[in-house]
Amino acid sequence: MYDLYIFSMIMKNYLKFLIPILMFSACTSAPAPKDRTLSFDGIENARELGGLVMQDGRTIRSGFLVRSGELSKASDNDVAILKERFSLTDVFDFRFDRERSGKPDREMEGVTNTWLPTLPQAFLASFSSGRADSTTVQSANMMDALVKYASLPQAQEMAGRLYPAIVTDTTSQQRYGEFLRGVLKADGGALWHCSQGKDRCGWGSAFVLAALGASRETIVEDFALSNVSYAPTVEALSAKIIENGGGEPELAFIRAMVGVSVENFEKTLDLIDAQYGSLQAYLEKALGFSAEEQEKMKQKYLQ
Repeated sequence: MYDLYIFSMIMKNYLKFLIPILMFSACTSAPAPKDRTLSFDGIENARELGGLVMQDGRTIRSGFLVRSGELSKASDNDVAILKERFSLTDVFDFRFDRERSGKPDREMEGVTNTWLPTLPQAFLASFSSGRADSTTVQSANMMDALVKYASLPQAQEMAGRLYPAIVTDTTSQQRYGEFLRGVLKADGGALWHCSQGKDRCGWGSAFVLAALGASRETIVEDFALSNVSYAPTVEALSAKIIENGGGEPELAFIRAMVGVSVENFEKTLDLIDAQYGSLQAYLEKALGFSAEEQEKMKQKYLQ
């Protein structure tokens, strides 16, 4: 898990070992609602936004907007689905350079891949000199490492600070603004992803949904669906935490790092509301995605 890699670099002064990144794969898609779930051979946690109903009663058009995990293992069949069912022309990659170079997206003819790393620069600087080889890590060792990390107050604190850091970092804001304009200008279907399609990808989806006029409830529900994909791993690690005498702080860390923290997500939405008045205003004032562009987004993707 690349988010865990971030923590390992940040806390290298506290630990005597580095933990490479390897997110456990559970299932490849979130099962509800079924009409938005996408099953691929080599792409995890994928779903489209088509079919969601906005506050004005209009519905997002199906076959154009997709969120997922990284595309390095996309099969020929996966590519065919993306190009035929979703008319894919644009991919937006939110991963940082180590993730992207280690597992580059599969190239697809006629598809433009835009790299927009959205992790806060302060986080990136913390581990820029670190190194790790994820290919040598066994799942059992990673599970043990996650359980050890869960008991560290520094790790628990960082888990709660990640989402606010993403939405307040000026570089991340710039990149998400570029992403929204890219989705608006896409000739065909657009897909965006990070490593596992949950945190950075989840914020990208939240911004697209906000631009299209989704309610907060709809935005939160879509974000939370990533937890369905990674539930088996969360449950297994939580059982080990309890066996070791851990409590809610440790369990919350596991839920946040292996899945997504809906609690932290909602707290960060509250932060945005407090500073900007609404998520739509944040798009305009922080991301530079104007009210006019938001209206054009609705005209393009709503029916």
